Amino acid sequence: MDIQALKQILQENGIVGAGGAGFPTYAKLDERAEIILMNCAECEPLLKLHRQLLEQHAEEIVSTFDMIAQTVGAKEAVIGIKKEYKATIKAIDKYIEAYPNMRVQLLDSAYPMGDEVVLIYEATGRVVRPGGLPIEEGIAVFNVETIYNVWRAVEQNTPVLDKLVSVVGEVEHPITVRVPLGATIKDVVAYAGNVTVKDPAYLIGGPMMGNVGDENTVVTKTTNAVIVLDKSHQLIRRKDRNPVIDLKRAAASCCQCECCTSLCPRHNLGHPIEPHKFMRSAANKDFQDTNVFLNSMFCSSCGLCENFSCPQGLSPRSLLADYKAGLRAAGVKPPAGVVPAPVQKGRDYRKVPEGRLEARLGLSKYEADAPLMPDEHWKQDKQIHKVKIMLSQHIGAPASAVVKAGDVVKAGDCIAVPGKGLSVAIHASVNGVVQAVTDKYITIAER
Repeated sequence: MDIQALKQILQENGIVGAGGAGFPTYAKLDERAEIILMNCAECEPLLKLHRQLLEQHAEEIVSTFDMIAQTVGAKEAVIGIKKEYKATIKAIDKYIEAYPNMRVQLLDSAYPMGDEVVLIYEATGRVVRPGGLPIEEGIAVFNVETIYNVWRAVEQNTPVLDKLVSVVGEVEHPITVRVPLGATIKDVVAYAGNVTVKDPAYLIGGPMMGNVGDENTVVTKTTNAVIVLDKSHQLIRRKDRNPVIDLKRAAASCCQCECCTSLCPRHNLGHPIEPHKFMRSAANKDFQDTNVFLNSMFCSSCGLCENFSCPQGLSPRSLLADYKAGLRAAGVKPPAGVVPAPVQKGRDYRKVPEGRLEARLGLSKYEADAPLMPDEHWKQDKQIHKVKIMLSQHIGAPASAVVKAGDVVKAGDCIAVPGKGLSVAIHASVNGVVQAVTDKYITIAER
């Protein structure tokens, strides 16, 4: 397929990275890509959906991955997958022999293996420079659900109108479900049966990088999981933080042991991230070396430093994020032209096993199958009748609404066209009547 034609299909069908920041996929199609890489590493603990989807739809996903490789002219297509996902690997093996330029890269069960920069090094040996983009190293990365959405758009003319979400934690029946965009967390959790705690909290996304939401939070194109926990759980309590207190605790308790830096995945790949120096400077208001603060913009916010590494239970990741946000708000850009140092020789011995991480986070008891609901079941099950669809579900400009209150729409109808610049279209996820249109969202309810 012609690269421009494929880009148009992806933009018009609203395809973005199905996780992370939601980078518009059409913008990743680049003829500089020598290698395309499929991410099936489930970056966060407890998530299941990518390996489950690839197992159930291996033929469609593998063939579409090859089509993308041919379209951009890539020399190699690599599927990065953790060794433990044996059923998924077996499913891939049935079809991969038909594609001589495709291979599987087996990965260790370590966090954050699904981090784009970490995955690229593990699968190709290439290091993306601090603040750089994968395409600078001749690589484009896509996750499994994104590739499946490309297949649906190309082969079935179906836009992105739903999302796979794993529902785990304090629920009766952990499950992975396909739900319409704009569904509330309350509606999604209902698929997993009753909540098993009296005072639940809802962690949206993974336990390391997710955020606390409530029953009225809505599903977007990047919502991968809902983890139901008691409000007293350590992860929930850590999210309810006060930056001023975090700084005072750092000043009182940080012993400069350097564990945060030693286990930092980006630091071990040569990026200038040194959380222990940042904590020392921030806690003591020492601004002599401004690079300590400017380099915060290279932090991936994986959370290992504060949720695993620090023996004092301090919050380097959160404080780094605060400073990074402040610098961006002030118009400060990441330092340009930073060249990574050599990869740390002891890097392989500083990987954090996912099982140990789950135990440290108090999540081991929630490790469950969370089976993927078959598509046939989802198509018959229409228990969600009202949605609130956000116009900004991706990096770049929000989509612009093209409907008004009172309009009748069908699932799949375009309700917002791409904005100016980097943007994609948004589509109705249910049949119904448009109830409200604002500059941020569109609500639709069945008649």
